[in-house]
Amino acid sequence: MRANRTWRLWGVLVVALLLSGLGLTQAQEGESEESTAWFSVDSLNEGLGEVPEEVTRQTPRESVRRFLELADREAYGAAAHHLNLANLDPAEQGERGAVLARQLATIFRRGEWVDASDLSGREDAAIEDPSGQNPQAGEPRRNLKLATLEANDQTYEIRLGRYRVDDDDAFWLITPDSVSSVPLLYEEYGPSLLEEFVPEELKASLGVLKLWEWIAIPVFLLVIGLVGWSIHRLVGWLSHWFPSGWPSIFAGRIGWPVALLVMAFTARFLLDYVVSFTAVATTSLRVLLIILIAWGLGTILLRLVDTILLKVTRRIVGEIDDTKPKDERKLLTTLYALRRIIILILVTAVSIYVLSQIQLFESLGLSLLASASVLAVLVGIAGQAVLSNILSSFQLSLAKPIRIGDLVMFEGQWCYVEGIFYTFIRLRSWDERRVIVPVTYFISKPFENLSVKSAKMYRYFEMKLHLSADVQVIREKFMEIAKEEDSVVEHHKLCCYVTGQTETAQTVTCYLMTSDPFSGWAAEKNVLEKLMAFVRDEHPQWWPREVVVLSQSDIAKGKRQDAQRAEEDDQDEGA
Repeated sequence: MRANRTWRLWGVLVVALLLSGLGLTQAQEGESEESTAWFSVDSLNEGLGEVPEEVTRQTPRESVRRFLELADREAYGAAAHHLNLANLDPAEQGERGAVLARQLATIFRRGEWVDASDLSGREDAAIEDPSGQNPQAGEPRRNLKLATLEANDQTYEIRLGRYRVDDDDAFWLITPDSVSSVPLLYEEYGPSLLEEFVPEELKASLGVLKLWEWIAIPVFLLVIGLVGWSIHRLVGWLSHWFPSGWPSIFAGRIGWPVALLVMAFTARFLLDYVVSFTAVATTSLRVLLIILIAWGLGTILLRLVDTILLKVTRRIVGEIDDTKPKDERKLLTTLYALRRIIILILVTAVSIYVLSQIQLFESLGLSLLASASVLAVLVGIAGQAVLSNILSSFQLSLAKPIRIGDLVMFEGQWCYVEGIFYTFIRLRSWDERRVIVPVTYFISKPFENLSVKSAKMYRYFEMKLHLSADVQVIREKFMEIAKEEDSVVEHHKLCCYVTGQTETAQTVTCYLMTSDPFSGWAAEKNVLEKLMAFVRDEHPQWWPREVVVLSQSDIAKGKRQDAQRAEEDDQDEGA
């Protein structure tokens, strides 16, 4: 009997423990759900009175949209119900709430444009992502960021929170910390001094801008353009007063970059202290100014690199051709490769700076990561030609099959390599034309580098002479004339031979070694002219001609046959 009572007692204890554990678990789950779905408060905005029917705050989208609509109608008292005024005394909430609502609406219009359509339309603001790539998909949220603004070198956020009083429905309001920063942000983004003189009839809205802004923005841009044009003229005028050489060249190349920098800084000064526009116009202008500043600074640095490169080229290498030593041409090629590396670094740095300033990564980072493979394919297809040219230019710079100043035979033309750039090669032809060739096209075609080892080149010419011409006389005269030419080198390689014969003529070919192809071409023609003048003046009978026998004596038979014929004639006469 006592044992049965003991078992019953233990059974009751086990059941009690199970029921208490289940209740504790349910209570913890309820508290966890409450802590992640909303902020629980005892009271809210008691000093504002009853909530008007026109106020809707169930979802983030409805709350922000209705706040902006009420602010546009200047119903700031009703708009104040979209703010959490917990940091204010209830006696001050009625008066201060309307003022803060008006200031916040101005901040939204001028600081950072808030589009209610981008906000969640769900009461719990859960992220809807059918693809499942977002790790927070489906989880309720109770705190959202609307805007990030800067004032006095400090960053402030305007956030939206979900609150619930007792058992009432939860709703979305501007958080107390965000409300506390509204006066400070209003000093930064409030109306400018110039706007105080704008007539009230011009403050009406016309599309996304005010009526007066449609007039002021073109005037603003015109003033900035005149400032830039004046700076460009001033820099051009000053460049003529700088010392000749690289200072004047550098000053002459930075006219527009400096003008754009001055335009950008002037525009920022005017936007900060003189005039301010709505967030749409201000944001667009500030992004444009950031791009102009980055582009201007990058261009000035690039012009400085180009000027230094030009100075080094003129001092070390001089005129670009293959008469310069191989080491100097190799140095110049390396400098051009260094220039391309500097350009790549500058473009990367400028791009990172612009993206960080306009904060694209915060809004597009997740989307870019999700679509990285698609973007890589699209960029690879669209920029295939550009990327292949860039990679090919680096290949030329590293392997150096050609160097700056090399003489190449490309598609039947003699050209000097004048520059190797990212996407093209600039060639200077013999007649001073500039041939622009894509890098990939150049390396895909056979070309002859006449300067790969030495600029020296064998030249030759042919002469058609009569069969009676004395080749030894021609050979001696050729060597005499060739040795007088400055560009003819290695005289021991001079030679002259008969290389062909017909019924009436013989072909005499003369070979000479020249210091470089271009001067060798001129030397070849000079020697040929002088040798032709020698034959014409001294031995005109050596020119090819048709032979007609008019007597027993013919020059075509040679001197020995003539002497034999004369001897036979004398014998006949003696007999």
